[in-house]
Amino acid sequence: MPLQQSGDRAPSPRRTVLTGARVALPSGVADAGRVAFEGTRITEAASAAGTAAPAPGDQVVDLTGHLVVPGFVDIHVHGGGGGSFSSADPDECLTVIDTHRRRGTTTMLASTVTGDLDDLSRQAGVLAELTEQGELAGVHFEGPFISPHRCGAHQPGLLRDPDPADVRKLVDAARGTAKMMTLAPELPGGLESVRLLAETGVLAAIGHTDSSYDATREAIDAGATVATHLFNAMPPLGHRAPGPVTALLEDERVTVELINDGTHLHPAVLELAFRDAGADRVAFITDAMGAAGMNDGMYPLGPMKVEVKDGVARISEGPTAGSIAGSTLTLDHAFKRAVTVDGLSVAQAVQALSGNPARLLGIDGRTGSIEPGKDADLVVLDASYDLVGVVRRGEWVVRPRGV
Repeated sequence: MPLQQSGDRAPSPRRTVLTGARVALPSGVADAGRVAFEGTRITEAASAAGTAAPAPGDQVVDLTGHLVVPGFVDIHVHGGGGGSFSSADPDECLTVIDTHRRRGTTTMLASTVTGDLDDLSRQAGVLAELTEQGELAGVHFEGPFISPHRCGAHQPGLLRDPDPADVRKLVDAARGTAKMMTLAPELPGGLESVRLLAETGVLAAIGHTDSSYDATREAIDAGATVATHLFNAMPPLGHRAPGPVTALLEDERVTVELINDGTHLHPAVLELAFRDAGADRVAFITDAMGAAGMNDGMYPLGPMKVEVKDGVARISEGPTAGSIAGSTLTLDHAFKRAVTVDGLSVAQAVQALSGNPARLLGIDGRTGSIEPGKDADLVVLDASYDLVGVVRRGEWVVRPRGV
């Protein structure tokens, strides 16, 4: 089934009942399951066996041959649809949100890119307002407190050490919506900043770092709980210098981000991460920039220019020219790759794209799994694992044909 835009939304019926599909429930994938939602909430989620017949007035949607999974949760996304969260333009930010929402991401953090502190503060104010309106789940600051040796697609001239006062400035600018900050803990002020973030309830993420194994362990003990796109923009694992990768994989307190686009990680490396960290500690992310959902071409990424060729984004000029600049990934493609290329089960893919990131953000009480009482955030996939439908908080964002 091809995607169909939702268009003008008619008033919702009293209750919508999805029948006939395989349903990814916390207890496992139920064949011929049933999901019902009313208003913004799921009211029923079970195997079809033993369930009551739909009531008069229900809208019954037959999804035989399809798979229903929880809405995806992306904790690391910069842009999409030609737009960027770094623009400080609310309409452009809404374009990013809509692009990823139509690909199944019903919950997302808005990630910034290294910039001047005043510019980042202005961006945070716009993103905070969108969070307060319910469009976003919060703000993720990636940079400027990262290593110049592992800056990747971040502009080297704008990098700075993580002075706790500067860290506090950005957190305060987000007005309580800052959820995560990526920094290099080996830099001056790094450990103090990790402790500050932990004390204020902001996730401290280790990334774009040249940290050693021991320094990384010290940062985890100080309160860091996330590995920003593990393996990328950090020293490789060495047999005498295990580096941050080993420390982040082995510690049960850490959730590791992985970009499952086939470019950032070899499939064997992704398998290693799942085996060592365990399926309950992996969060698939997009790290998407403005070209997600778009064609090849030139795109901005913060203050830099990026060329996208064959779907791969790279910095086009300056001292970091040629560096991979985020991705053009959307999470529906990450899900399909997980089960058709990487050999993950549907349950494992659901954990990595929904359950684990929701738990990390502390919102698993309302989203991240298909259970009664939670938000009606759902993705409908066909037999080839291609997206054909999206429900967010009880509203069809993308309707399967015929619905």
